[in-house]
Amino acid sequence: MTTFSADTRAEAVVDAPRARIWAALTDPALVADLTPFVSTIREDGDHWRWQLAGLKVLGVGVAPAFTERMTYVEPERIEFHHDPPPGATERSSVEGWYSLTEHEAGTRLVTALEITLDLPLPRVSGPAVRATMSGVIDQMGERFSRNLLAHLGARQVA
Repeated sequence: MTTFSADTRAEAVVDAPRARIWAALTDPALVADLTPFVSTIREDGDHWRWQLAGLKVLGVGVAPAFTERMTYVEPERIEFHHDPPPGATERSSVEGWYSLTEHEAGTRLVTALEITLDLPLPRVSGPAVRATMSGVIDQMGERFSRNLLAHLGARQVA
């Protein structure tokens, strides 16, 4: 197995109150509904257990599942760090955060995350795997943003 990672960062001003965005981002069932390729997110205390639908990375089928410890500094920051249950081996993980700050036009929402997958592919395939992962992350981010805005009845203003 070889470990591959890809990351992304996005920023937007949304014409919705911070409290409404916060409520959406801290609801695991809603986040699962808004996020493409996510089958379910189960909450267990301060952990969220993500199950993604099957994806293809250079012909290798994967259905990533990972556990994230959620940390909240209400109403301005959500952090998530890979934290599998004791004895569990998870071959995928996500590390990242959301920042929500007041803005004259609504709320400035910034997010950053890094996804890591352990795949049965040679290390030399790294550039192609990272490019594929980046494309999937971009697609997920774009569709999540669109779905979040629709859920909020809001629009991106900057």
